[in-house]
Amino acid sequence: MILHIGSQNYGPPPPVTKLTVEQDLRLRILEDRVRENYDKMEEEIITIILALQHQNFVLSNSLTNLVKQWPKVQPTINEDLSMFGILLETKD
Repeated sequence: MILHIGSQNYGPPPPVTKLTVEQDLRLRILEDRVRENYDKMEEEIITIILALQHQNFVLSNSLTNLVKQWPKVQPTINEDLSMFGILLETKD
């Protein structure tokens, strides 16, 4: 069987790297406060703080997008709900 990569169901959705307007504003406020309160802090440390916060926003956006696009649970033939990714068998 050949899997066509152009298919809509191929793998997880791509990560969301664009920040929302609110996140961009919160990042700017954080930068202003860090620069205001820590004048003597080295530029590298400020860059690390801002990069970590930016990465936090990107990860939360990507996770939210993944949860939104997760397959919905469909009833099976015997009207029980199927459970994606859960192994229900036990070893005797």
